[in-house]
Amino acid sequence: MTMTISRTKRYRTAVVQFTLEQGSPANLIRGYSDTELRIGAQHVHRSCIVTAERLITDWEPQTFADLMPAHLEAIFALAPELVLIGTGPVQRFAAAPVRAEFARRRLGLEVMQLGAACRTFNVLLQEERQVAAALFLR
Repeated sequence: MTMTISRTKRYRTAVVQFTLEQGSPANLIRGYSDTELRIGAQHVHRSCIVTAERLITDWEPQTFADLMPAHLEAIFALAPELVLIGTGPVQRFAAAPVRAEFARRRLGLEVMQLGAACRTFNVLLQEERQVAAALFLR
């Protein structure tokens, strides 16, 4: 803890306290590349689903192009309020049947490039939102 007190006549006396926030047990995404995601202390080398509390690495679709509505049940079972899909190094759009399944369930969906999805996930996690991210390296 550091305290700074100004005692000059030009400035009001103020106390500023800096505290180091304790590490969160949430699954923050700490890094990503074309071959790896670092989620918390884990190194993931395949597509995955991540929430604040869960990391699912045995999810079937290996590429964004493989994603089908049947794969979405693993995401829906986590009961998120919003789902981010990271499409790999290039921005792509979800297929109409995938979008339709989210619309049918009235569940928010955002599809974006992998890096943007990782950054957005971390921001929403810090805001304590019920977010899930389905992340594809390719």
